[in-house]
Amino acid sequence: MRDIEIQSVKQRFGIIGNSPLLNYAIQVAVQVAPTDMTVLITGESGSGKESFSKIIHHLSPRKHGQFIAINCGAIPEGTIDSELFGHEKGSFTGAQEARKGYFEVTNGGTIFLDEIGEMPLGTQARLLRVLENGEFIKVGSSKVQKTDVRVVAATNVNLLQAVERGQFREDLYYRLNTVPISVPPLRERGEDTHLLFRKFASDFSERYHVKPITLQPDAVQELLRYRFPGNIRQLKNIVEQISVLEYEREINAPTLRKYLPQEQLNQLPALFHPAAGAESASGISERDLLYKVLFDMRKDMNDLKQVVFDLLSHQQEDAELLKNNRHLFEEMRPFEQPAYRAPERRSDGYVLSVDEPEEYEEKVEDISHETEEESLSLEHKEKEMILKALKKHGNKRKYAAKDLGISERTLYRKLKQYDLEDL
Repeated sequence: MRDIEIQSVKQRFGIIGNSPLLNYAIQVAVQVAPTDMTVLITGESGSGKESFSKIIHHLSPRKHGQFIAINCGAIPEGTIDSELFGHEKGSFTGAQEARKGYFEVTNGGTIFLDEIGEMPLGTQARLLRVLENGEFIKVGSSKVQKTDVRVVAATNVNLLQAVERGQFREDLYYRLNTVPISVPPLRERGEDTHLLFRKFASDFSERYHVKPITLQPDAVQELLRYRFPGNIRQLKNIVEQISVLEYEREINAPTLRKYLPQEQLNQLPALFHPAAGAESASGISERDLLYKVLFDMRKDMNDLKQVVFDLLSHQQEDAELLKNNRHLFEEMRPFEQPAYRAPERRSDGYVLSVDEPEEYEEKVEDISHETEEESLSLEHKEKEMILKALKKHGNKRKYAAKDLGISERTLYRKLKQYDLEDL
């Protein structure tokens, strides 16, 4: 595809940037648009995935049909089937009349399913049937209906990992991923960040009737160093704040730095923070993982001390070094450090240990048992935190789950696990 065609698409859909990764993603979207193939758009939150769904729809033969964008994560699990496929009158409490779902309304058009990874498993099975043969059944009905809808899906999570955890259907993943499009995060688009800054500054200048802000060279470098975890959405918010709050229209690095979260200014490796309510592959929470890491670190430190101690205690020439660094071993859990006694060498050259084997072995077993008990107490700590959160919020599970940093669904499962359902 010629560069002039890509530039034309950018102008039509308001896409700013010249990054090679961005241009390639646009090229794939334009090439797949005339077909009816299912497309899966991947990219971080705020990176502009919806723009690509609009490119695919408006450059396709379905451009005169309806286009609907749906955030699967924003629809409650109990109503998403009704929203997508419709329901019959009286099919559930509150269904006072029949309702058409999005797949019926957009017949002949395109549905954009954003955050597809948040879709419940039951709904995933219904969606797979639509993709396979264009059939669906309304909630509360037994009549099979037909629809001709193109599905474009998007996600900011790794769906293959979700498949491995049993949170996403493998057959649906491969059916959606017919044509993958990867939208690059803002931090990988280089000078595009400054171009977007200038575009947003111009937009907010017109909106608020002020002179547009500009960046001094040191501020440009500061902007390009920042990682923007919120991507384009975060950049736009920052530009709006500066446009409204700053009197000086030329922004230097110290001024810009005030609007960038300080913990993100460096580019050192950082801990991954999953989305709210997310859990690790083993099904334990982030707090549980932290406890496990701390216990593992303690065990590793004890093991390391023991190795060093054994090495030094069997070297006659290092006896003085062991004595000088005795403080390193005084807090060793596997044994109570005795008063220092230099290793003894027998006539045959064999070096005797500084400790009695029987006493040493016994205490190694004791600390192993103690560490195991502390590790097993993680469930008790989790149960205790759940009870505290429920008490704090008057047994209102919605707010307790939010305070704990987990989803309501996860909280219900934990309550059942710990026999706390009656609270």
